[in-house]
This record gives sequence, structure tokens and C-alpha cells, in this order.
Amino acid sequence: MPATTPMFRQYRSIKERHRDAIVMFRMGDFYEMFHDDALTAARTLQITLTTRGKGTASEAPMCGVPFHAADAYIAKLTQAGFKVAICEQTEDPSQAKGLVRREVVRVVTPGTVTDARHLEAGEPNSLGAVRRDGGRLGMAWVDLSTGDFRVCTLDGEDPPGRAADLLERFNCRELLLPEGEEPALPGLKSVLVSRREGWRFGTDRAREALTRHLGTSHLAGFGVEEMDAALGAAGALLEYLAETQKSSLAHIDRLRRLDEGEHLLLDGTTLRNLEILRTQREGKRRGSLLGLLDRTVTGMGGRLLKERITHPLRDPQRIRLRLSEVADLAEKGAVRAALRQALGDVADLERLLARLTLGTASPRDLRSLGASLAALSPLQEQAQAVAAEPLRRRLAELDPVPEAAELIARAVGDEPPASVRDGGVIRDGFDAHLDELRRMGRDGKSFLAALEGREREATGIASLKVRFNRVFGYFIEVSKANVGRVPSRYTRKQTLAGAERYVTPELKEMEEKILTAQERSLAREAELFEDVRGEVLTHARRLRDAAAQVARIDVAAALADVAARGGWCAPEVHDGDGIRIEGGRHPVVEEAVGRDRFVPNDVHLDGAGRQIQIITGPNMGGKSTLLRQTGLAVLLAQAGSMVPAARASIGVADRIFCRVGASDSLAEGHSTFMVEMTETANILHHATPRSLVLLDEIGRGTATFDGLSIAWAVVEHLHETPAVAARTLFATHYHELTELALVLPRVVNLRITAREHEGRIVFLHRLEEGAADQSYGIQVAALAGVPREVVDRAREILMNLEAEAVGRDGRPKLARHAAGDGPGQMALFAGRAEPPRLGGMAASLARERAGVRETPPVLPATPARAPAEDEALAALRAVRPEALTPLEALQLLDGLSRRLRGGGGAVLHSEGGERDETARPPRLSPKTPPAGS
Repeated sequence: MPATTPMFRQYRSIKERHRDAIVMFRMGDFYEMFHDDALTAARTLQITLTTRGKGTASEAPMCGVPFHAADAYIAKLTQAGFKVAICEQTEDPSQAKGLVRREVVRVVTPGTVTDARHLEAGEPNSLGAVRRDGGRLGMAWVDLSTGDFRVCTLDGEDPPGRAADLLERFNCRELLLPEGEEPALPGLKSVLVSRREGWRFGTDRAREALTRHLGTSHLAGFGVEEMDAALGAAGALLEYLAETQKSSLAHIDRLRRLDEGEHLLLDGTTLRNLEILRTQREGKRRGSLLGLLDRTVTGMGGRLLKERITHPLRDPQRIRLRLSEVADLAEKGAVRAALRQALGDVADLERLLARLTLGTASPRDLRSLGASLAALSPLQEQAQAVAAEPLRRRLAELDPVPEAAELIARAVGDEPPASVRDGGVIRDGFDAHLDELRRMGRDGKSFLAALEGREREATGIASLKVRFNRVFGYFIEVSKANVGRVPSRYTRKQTLAGAERYVTPELKEMEEKILTAQERSLAREAELFEDVRGEVLTHARRLRDAAAQVARIDVAAALADVAARGGWCAPEVHDGDGIRIEGGRHPVVEEAVGRDRFVPNDVHLDGAGRQIQIITGPNMGGKSTLLRQTGLAVLLAQAGSMVPAARASIGVADRIFCRVGASDSLAEGHSTFMVEMTETANILHHATPRSLVLLDEIGRGTATFDGLSIAWAVVEHLHETPAVAARTLFATHYHELTELALVLPRVVNLRITAREHEGRIVFLHRLEEGAADQSYGIQVAALAGVPREVVDRAREILMNLEAEAVGRDGRPKLARHAAGDGPGQMALFAGRAEPPRLGGMAASLARERAGVRETPPVLPATPARAPAEDEALAALRAVRPEALTPLEALQLLDGLSRRLRGGGGAVLHSEGGERDETARPPRLSPKTPPAGS
């Protein structure tokens, strides 16, 4: 940038220190941006791009926004992934000698947004950091808008994938990484990566910074003492916040450890397939489990609810404590309603406290905090009406911080302005000095009104007015028509097209008093506002504790409200391996179709006789819904919620794996089948006997026999491998898999029932013991609107296939004949081994388990060829296929078939020869060409 003016030299010096940010440079009532920053901002904000210093050596592209509307523009830039450095005038221009001093007072980044208007109430907004330590990842993340600061160490199974899942759940918008280190965190989207020098992630440096900030001599009290890699990431975060915010971070007053071993693990695939946070098809919150459950009325309650359903507990005792609160409120409708009404008057205490600490809170924020604290007393009054001990104690001990509430009520007006600079923030009577300054201002304005009346009377000019603007101060305005009547004591100040402006000695004297009083009044209000803010912050820890308690009460009341409206039950949660659900329903589907239309079902899983359940039945019959509702019931129970069922007993799971539906990952070059196999591999590698595995249509993305073989082997592996013997629901259209129940003792067959009536299918959606006898695919095609002629032809082809090509045992007849267990076969195929038959596999395994030893099968010897076969072979050798029409080829095949069966019939030769004119091609599955084709 040309440095020909002092202002541009000042700008360049500031920009050099903030190269990775858009610098918003305060110029009077505007923030201006220059050069590349201007080009980027104008394009992103859709504002006019102009030029400053046009035609001079300091010419530069420029755009600007009004300072009073800057927050909205800053939010748009950070949402687009940019950092914004706010450069303010740090001295009064009227007092400055030469160039006004300017400094960057704050850097706003996607991970450090705190303005509630640009944050989603129920979602965190996190800044994360990751440090790699060999095969281990140390993670830390902080939500500056609430002060939530956490660390976690990941090793073993796929640390990068698990790290990406965690950061996504906590809505990480910005990620700090050491320079030169690859992110390798799959799946993170819309995340700004900020590189920092590697030494900033050092453990010793981090320990010193963290203990100094938290005011402790060590970190053992936070349970993180041994987490070196995670502490390095946490230290880098804290240093980054100090650099960008340039203000107190006192609301970040604790460090919490996230231990995956305490929680039911849900990977990203399971979250998507169970539609926990978003729907699969549209990616919307509405229609997801969270969308159904979130009846919280506070921002901190909404964030806590999301955390609970994405990190359910594994400790039955802690689960029961949460569940007792929800069940109690579900029974007490009046108490629940009173709590929710009181909670509706409580603002987001966590984010209000954060903005007070960072110095960005407005007078309205302070007033909202006071009103929220006053609303906590009605919550306390409900304590005696609650039976659940944890909730009763929580309500009784809720701290409304009366000292802060009383101070705010005395100091801040009922309807304060948005900014301190607008005045009118502090109540009359709170400060005697401010009251005196305000009286002087009011008296001065009264004087001006009286002055205007006196001057009109003295001059006889009825249109005379006393006015004010920021450039000229107070003046007397007279129209051009009345200039001749102006007395000599008036001094001309300004000439306009239709009027003249004047001042008098008396007006100048009063102007100085009024303006001085106003300026001093605004300065005193700003000073008092800061004093009140500081006094309130002395109770910051109590305020944070109150916010946490309110969040827990809000979540319990919201879950109770959902359960009471839906007729849910309180599950029994235990350490056993049994999962028994009676009358279970899918909560979201039931909400959509109505409770009277949803068909409930029972599910019973355990590690003994019912470990793996093969579920067959028609498409649209409800197999996928059954799988999902079972997974959701376990998740809800372990989150401390009631579940949509008549009764439920849940043996806690360590993980839920859900492989439901088909999807491509084209951007990564993965087909549907590749994605399916990758997800299946993850399950087989990491499932344990405490896991719940939900599999739908494994193997359907490839050839039928390939898919069937894979599905068979997956079930065997889950059954036969002790370390992976997870409780499993396996939905499939491969009916051959039902034979596994004959040979694997912990496999049972279930079916979703349907009935056919007058050629149409009726879905009963009822789960019962046994295997389905058909899939009703053609009937479902008809329901889907496939043209009738296509459906009729499909029915015809199916009948032909069943009659001519496939035996009743589900095997191609060719395979059966080749093994010698059917009618004679042409010697051309004799001696070929039979392909593996699943029924045979099941029978062989059963005999092996019974102790019966088998001898290897002896393939039948190739029989001597009969004369008819020699004739048929000779005829085939003489054929020229390229010379045959399709009809002639079919007639040739029919003639050969008749000859071999001993039925006679001439054979058509390609050289011309005898034709059997009576031979007709057989009606198999290919469609016969119409006559004349």
C-alpha cells in the first residue's frame, strides 16, 4: 500500500500485524476497509466498492459500513469463514493532536463469536485445537460464548475420525493446528483452520498458562494432570483467545475432561442413520430425534439436551438419577407447567455472563441478566412439590444471586437503550452526580424553549426557531422573507438557500453549559455502567453455577413433557445383557403418523439364546423402522429419558452401531457398496458383547450371491467371535439366511407380517417369530406406481422363473442337476462340482455339531454318451451362429432339446437342411418377439 499519508502509514502498520484478518478501520462514523480487504468484504457483504485517494499516490480500493450497524456485517464475514480485526479510535478526535490514535481492540473469528443475535440458542459455537502425539490425539475445545472449556485424549480406534465426530457435535467453527501438521480429520465442514507455531502447543508452556489463568498451583483437581497432548492443545487455545479478545477471560474458570469410557459411543454414521440430530434426506433438524425432544425453553437447556443425547451415560446409577427427575415431572403435570412457565422468563445466563466478562455486553444484556435472576425464585418455590431427591435438592439450592439482581434493579432502567453512548441507561436517583448533570441538561433545554418564545415575541417573527446540529451547535433560524426584521444583536452563522442562521451571546453561553452537561452526563453513565458490570462479575462463579442448574432443570422438564404427551414409560436400566422392549414405537414416526396408526412391537435381545435376530419381511413393512426404534430406545434410556414403549428393560450398551440405508460418497470415489462394506468393517472391528448392532440389507449393493455370501459370513462372525458377539438385529431379503437359526444356537428368526388380498399387499407391521415366506416385491412395485403392464409382465416372468429356472429350495435347477440329484443332464456339463448350497452348508454344520463325521462327496462319473447326444454335438459343431436369426436360433435349440429327450424332430443346420416347421420356441422369461418381427 502506498504510504504517502499519515493515515495510510498507520493503517499499514496495523495490517502488517493482522495479515490473516480483514481490518475494519474506524474513520469517524464508519469502519473502512482497503485494498484486498475491501475487495473481499465488498463481494461478501454485497456493498459498494469505491476508491479512496483517487488520482493520488495513495489511491486504494475502499468500502465501508456504518459503525452503529457493524455487528451485522461482522457476523456475515465470520459466517463466511473470515477473521475480522476491529480497529478503533482509542482517543477523542477533538482532543487528539495530529493523527487520532487507533488500535485493534478485538479480533472476531468464526470460533470466537459471542453476539447472541448471530448464534443459534441451542447450539454451542466452539473453537478447537488438536495436537498429535504419535498415534494419539490430544484435543481441546472452548465455547467462548459460554466459557465451556474441555479436553479429551483419543487413541486406539481411528482417533482422527472420532476427533472429527466430537468437534462436529460441539459445532467447532475454527480449528487450531500446529504448522506443517496435516489435519487428517475427515468429515469436518465449514471449519476455518488457523495455523500456529508448533512451540505454542508445548506441554510445559500450556501447564504454566493454564494454572496461571485458573488460579491453581497444579491441574490435578481437574483430572487432567496426565493428559500432556490435550493440555498442549488447551494451552494453545487459551493463548489464542488472549491475543484475539484482548480482554478478561474470567468466565472460563474451569477445565473439564471428556472421558469416552463414561459414555455410550455413537459414531458419525450411527448419528446420521438414526437421524439423531438431522434428517438423512434433507439434513434438517425438524424430523430428527433432537427436533422431537427439544422442548427446552432456555438456550443453556437446549445445548445441554443436545450433549446428553449425543453422549449418553454407561453408569446405571447416574442414569437412574437423571431418569428419576424426568419420571417425577412426567407424573406431575401442574408442577411441570409451573417450572416451564418460570423458565420462560430466564434468558441465556451463560452467554450473558460471557459478554459481561468480555466487555461486549449492552445495557439491555445487563438488564436481562437482572430480570432472569429475579425469575429464579418461582423455581425455588416448586421444590417441595417434587418427589425426586436430585431435582428437589437442585430446586431448593438454586442460587438467584440476590446481590447481583438487586444491584441491577437499582442501577439500570426498565427499558435501557442498546448502547451506553445513547444515554438513559442508569436510573435517576442511583447517583447524585449524574442526577445533577441531568438536571442541568433538562434546565438548559427548558431555557432554550423559553428563549425561542421570547425571541419570537421580541422580533415579531412567528416562524423563528431555535435549533441544533452537531456541526454548528445551537442557532436561531430565520426564513429569507424575515431577514429584514432580524435585530442587530444577532450574529450571522450560516446562510442557506431559504434561511439564515444566527447566534446570540446568551445562546452561546447556554450552549456551552448544555453541551458540557450532556457530555459529562454520558461519560458518567458509562463510568457507572462499568462499575455495575464489575460488581456483578464478582459473583461470576455463582452465576455460572446457577446457569448450570437451570439448564438441568430445563432438560428434565422438557423430556418429561415429551414423555407425558407421548405416553412413554420409565425404563429399567441395568448392567445385564438383556434388552426387552414391550410395545416399542419409533418416536418420530409415531409423531408424524399419529399414535393410533403406529403399530407397536416387542423386541427381546440378550447374549444367551437371542443374541442375533434375522428379520425378514416385505419392503415398506417396517424392518428399518424397527431397527431404528430399538436403537433410539437404548439411546434415550441411557441419556436418562423415558422411552416410547409400554415397558422396557435396558442392559446398558457401550456402543450403538447402525448400518441402515444406502449412500454413495462420490466426492471420495466411494460407491454405495464400498460405503456399505467400510461401515460393516468398522462394526466387525470394534463391536463388543456390550454393543448393539443394527444392520439393514447388508450385501445388497453387489451381485446376489456375492451379497448373500458376505451377509452369511457377517452373521457367523458376530456369532462365533467371542470378542465381537454383539446383540444384533439383522434385517434382510436374503431368505437363505434364515437357515442360520438351524445351526447357530443364538440366532433366531423374526418376520414382519403382511398379507396379500386380491393381488394387493396389506402391511400389518407386526413382528412375530419365524421367517417370511416371500418378499412381496412386485406388490410393492405396484403400490409405488410402476405401470400396470410392467407389474403384470414382472409377475409373469416371476412365475416362469419359479417354474422353469429355480427349484423350490431356492437353487437354480442347473446346480441341482449338475450334482446328480435330478434328471439326467447333457454330458457337456457332466462331472462339474455343485456350487455351494446354503441349505447344504446349514445341514453340514448341524451334522458337524452333532459329532457326525462326513466323507468327502464323490462326484458322479461322466456317463458314456448316447447316440442322440453324439448327433446333437455334431449338429452344434456345424452351426454358424452369425447366420441365424433369433427365431431360427430358438427353433434350433428346441429341436436339439426334443432330439435329446427322445421326442424326435428335425434339426435346422446353418448350411440349409431340414427344418421342423412344427417346432415353437419355449415360453421362458425372455419375452417372445411378436409375429412378423
